[in-house]
Amino acid sequence: MLEAFLNIWKVAELRTKILFTLGMLAIYRIGYFIPLPGVNQESLREWAEKQSGSAAGNFVAFIGMFTGGTLGHSTIFGLGIMPYISSAIIFQLLATVWPTLVDLKKEGATGYQKITEWTRYATVPLCLIQGIVWMKVMVSSQLVYPQFTEYPNIIFFWLAGLLGLTAGTIFLMWLGEQVDKYGIGNGVSLIITAGIVARMPQAIRWVADNFSLSSNAGTDKPLGIGAVIMLAAAFVTVVAGAIIITQGQRRIPIQQAKHTRGRRVYGGQKSYLPLRVNHGGVMPIIFASAMMMFPTLVISYIRGAFPSSGFVAFMDRNIHMGQYPYELIFIVLIYFFAYFWTTVQFQPKEMATQLRDHGSFIPGLRPGPRTAEYLETVMERITYVGAGFLAIIAVVPSVVAGAFKIDWVVASFLGGTGLLIVVSVMLDFVQRIEANLMMRNYSGFLGGSSGGGKGTRIRGAR
Repeated sequence: MLEAFLNIWKVAELRTKILFTLGMLAIYRIGYFIPLPGVNQESLREWAEKQSGSAAGNFVAFIGMFTGGTLGHSTIFGLGIMPYISSAIIFQLLATVWPTLVDLKKEGATGYQKITEWTRYATVPLCLIQGIVWMKVMVSSQLVYPQFTEYPNIIFFWLAGLLGLTAGTIFLMWLGEQVDKYGIGNGVSLIITAGIVARMPQAIRWVADNFSLSSNAGTDKPLGIGAVIMLAAAFVTVVAGAIIITQGQRRIPIQQAKHTRGRRVYGGQKSYLPLRVNHGGVMPIIFASAMMMFPTLVISYIRGAFPSSGFVAFMDRNIHMGQYPYELIFIVLIYFFAYFWTTVQFQPKEMATQLRDHGSFIPGLRPGPRTAEYLETVMERITYVGAGFLAIIAVVPSVVAGAFKIDWVVASFLGGTGLLIVVSVMLDFVQRIEANLMMRNYSGFLGGSSGGGKGTRIRGAR
């Protein structure tokens, strides 16, 4: 492992890419602390602390978790990369039903470039919509300095705020594209990962502040040495499980048809078609979490309007993170969106057609509809397993936080969307570095002698 890290700095091109990537991430973290004009940051911090654990607080924390944004601090990167991600998801869904986008996808690289261009254009109106909503919340919650709530300063506040939030998101989008072009790794994913990992010092600080060497830790310091060991073991176990399920594949054997030309026989090679166990990635958890936020917000609002209603009080107690009805509905939604996303992204008929056109087939199956039916059946079965794992990962943080009275910042590193994003992005990052080392005959992270070019590859890396 140490030799692999040393080899990275021996390759000038790889060293430059890594330093460029780290530089772009440093710029992102600097912009993270540039506030919007007119916002009372002290009032905003107090408001965020009061909202902690409530429906609104959970919603803000959820938004910041997977977008790299910082609504709780109201900086120019407040919206993070969320509008661009939303735009990309919208176009991914439209690309399966809108004939124009379907035709563009068939054109290959040129078509994808055009879709990417449209995605960038659609990001701007999404920034404006989300920026208006967030600024409206700040104004209604009196988080703005009084002089900026009166005419004509309020016009300046809205123009500067919307321009700052929109420019911040567009800059992050550009930053991610620069990492894609000149750095190493997926730029947008690395920005999100940097925002998640930046919360780790806060989690470590909370554990240190609440730790006591005494085996009978009091209420002021609830964490004993056994609890800390359990947290560390749980973190390692969940990360290992996330790596396994992220890299897990169902390999379908593929046989290439033989062709005779003159006296020579071509083809006949055997290979496999890899189907990912977790085909949807983190998207099912993101969709399910977003869906669960809305009933929580609505019930919280109705509870304030009808405080004496027994039914509303019952719903308010149970439709909350950590409660059994909430977690049960959450798991059902994860399964639903796992199958939904797989249905949208996985096209068995198209894959069967491509196999037939390339002269390949699955042994024992006729090319065409029978192959498509088999691929669909296999994907339905492995999606069930993948969705089950996603459900476990998503529920672990809330269960740990509720059962052991652990802060959500700490519990979020034991599962959930953030952990899956970090694991998948870092696996991709390590695999890209390993590929660069192998091309230059250096040993990778998992062994092999330097100069031989035969280091052990990470399982699933292609």
